[in-house]
Amino acid sequence: MAPEADARPSRRARLLRTAAALVLIAATCFAVGGSLRGAGTEMAEAAGRPGGVLLLIAALLANAAGLVLSMLSWRVLVVDGGSTARTSDTARIFFIGVISKFVPGRIWGVLAHIQLGKAVGIAPERMIAAFGLGLVIGMTTGAAAGLLVAPAVFGAGAWVFAPLVLLAAAAVARPGWVGRLVAWTMRLARRPDGAAEGSPRALRLSIGWACASWAVSGLHLWAIVVLLGAPPLLSLPVCVGGFALATVAGSLAFVLPDGWGARELVLLAPLGAVMPLSAATAAVIASRLVCVLSEVAATGAALAWARAAGPLPTPRPALQEGAA
Repeated sequence: MAPEADARPSRRARLLRTAAALVLIAATCFAVGGSLRGAGTEMAEAAGRPGGVLLLIAALLANAAGLVLSMLSWRVLVVDGGSTARTSDTARIFFIGVISKFVPGRIWGVLAHIQLGKAVGIAPERMIAAFGLGLVIGMTTGAAAGLLVAPAVFGAGAWVFAPLVLLAAAAVARPGWVGRLVAWTMRLARRPDGAAEGSPRALRLSIGWACASWAVSGLHLWAIVVLLGAPPLLSLPVCVGGFALATVAGSLAFVLPDGWGARELVLLAPLGAVMPLSAATAAVIASRLVCVLSEVAATGAALAWARAAGPLPTPRPALQEGAA
C-alpha cells in the first residue's frame, strides 16, 4: 500500500501540470487568434508599403529584445539571494510567466513562478519577492518613461512634470524604498519578508535593465508609426513613452487578459498628437499583434534553450573515507 500512497500525489501533480499547460496553450492561441483577427488587415496593408516588411520585422525584433532585457531585470532579483540557477532556467520561468498573462488575473503568473522555481531549487519566498520587486520596478520605471510623451501632448506646459523626473532619479539613487515597500506588502500577506530585502546593487541593476527594456520595447511602436506616415523624430519619444505608459495602465487593469482594451485606450492619446486618429488606431492594433507574436516567439525560444541545456546536474556524492 505504501507505494500506491506515494504515487498518488505524483499522479495528481502530473494531472495538474497537464491541465495548467492546456489552459495556458488555449489562452495563448486565443490571444494570437484575436490579435490576428483584429490586426490582420492593418498588418497586410502596412507590409505592402515600401520597406514595410523590413520595418515590421524590426518591430518584432525590437519587442523581443525588450522582453529579454526585462527578463534580465527580473533575474537580477532572483539570483540576489545567492541562487545558482542557470540563465536558461530562469529565462524559461520568466517567459512562461509572460504568456500566463493571457489568462485573466495576476495570480497565475505568481503560481507559475513558484512551481517552476521549486524545480530549479529557488525558494517560494524568493520567487514571490522577485515577482513583487520586479512588478514595482517595472511599473515605476514605466511610469517614468511615460513622461517622454509630455512635450508632445502638453507642449510648453510639460515643465510641470519635472518633479516626477527628479523623483525617478531619487529612486535610482536610493532604491531601498522598493524593497521596503514589497516587504511591507508581504507582511500584510503574512509571508516571510526577509527575501524581499534586495541589495542596493541588485535593485540598481534591475532598474537599469528595466529602463533599457522600456527604451528598446518602444522602438517596435516607432517602426510601426513611421511605416504609417508619422514624422520619425517627433514620434520617437512619443512611442517610447506612450508604450511604457500604456503597458503600465494595462498592468493595473489586472482583471483583463494582458490589459486588453485599457492599453490601447491609453496609447491612442499620445499617438493622436503626432498622427491622424485613424492611423493611430491602426498603429495601436498592429502593436498588439506584434507584441503577442514576439512574446510567443520569445517564449518558444526560451523553452528550446532550456531543453537544450538539459536537466540540472545532480550533485556528485562525497567519497567515503578510505576510497581512492
